[in-house]
Amino acid sequence: MDLEIRHLRIVHAVAEAGSVTKAATRLGLAQPSLTAQLKRIERSLGGPLFERDRNGARPTPLGEMVLARARVLLPAVRDLQEDAVRFANTSVKLPGYRLGATHGPILGGLVERLTAAQPGIPITTRTSWSADELTGLAAAGRLDFVLLGRCGDSPPPPADAMSWTTVGMDPVFVLLGEEHPLAGEKELELSRLADERWVVAPGDGCFSDCFATACARAGFVPESIYETDVGTCLHLVGVGKAVALCQATFQLTSGLVMMPLAGAPLGWRHLLGWHSGSIGARAAPVVAAQARAAYADAVRRSSRYADWLVTNPDYGAVP
Repeated sequence: MDLEIRHLRIVHAVAEAGSVTKAATRLGLAQPSLTAQLKRIERSLGGPLFERDRNGARPTPLGEMVLARARVLLPAVRDLQEDAVRFANTSVKLPGYRLGATHGPILGGLVERLTAAQPGIPITTRTSWSADELTGLAAAGRLDFVLLGRCGDSPPPPADAMSWTTVGMDPVFVLLGEEHPLAGEKELELSRLADERWVVAPGDGCFSDCFATACARAGFVPESIYETDVGTCLHLVGVGKAVALCQATFQLTSGLVMMPLAGAPLGWRHLLGWHSGSIGARAAPVVAAQARAAYADAVRRSSRYADWLVTNPDYGAVP
């Protein structure tokens, strides 16, 4: 019998579980079937790999040698499979762009700019509330680029071989109904909103913790927080039942007022990410430049934000 990768996985599973019975359960096999396979593996390798008794299974010296090699080979084979999938996925789709984004101001402008610069190029898009999900798709080669936001200086979601660049840095503003008693102010101290109900859109990351920390520094704990879709958020704000935090590039609709928070206690960083080993990575400089231009367009469309930037030049587009 020739030794195969699956045989090494069996040996490794038995060693990790400490018994054949537990390994069979983890592998989804019947215990007699796993025992028979292990015996065949041992015959092909020239001797017993485990000492087995009522207390479990312990590697023999031969077993230790085989396990040492398996712990090198198994991760290498896994990496090979993942790299092959990434290569196949990216090479089949290019030339073209598969873009993913959380809900932000850049994706529409990026698609507009890429199609104008390269007419006829295929572009597909995917949106999600989850930055982790989109990052995982890019790391697996199923998206070429992802646009997502992170709170302040918090790092992007962890994933192997991902490269990131910052597109822009926004302050977080507050959204009020136009009939709200504070709607006429130029800016607000966060503490003045201590008695408000808040409404937020869902998402992963640490923003809820950062918001709670900012409120604590302002001397209060926020009242009940509604989590719902963007449309419902805007409705509740517009009818005066809640206030909301928003990116400074938010495009106002009728009945709403957007206002800066004094001292900018919360920030939002726009990131562009891609898998550094993918074929699509070759286009990263071009896509990053177009993303920054799309972000700058969004800033210009928000007159309140553009005015605020005059005295707060550390925010906005990143060169």
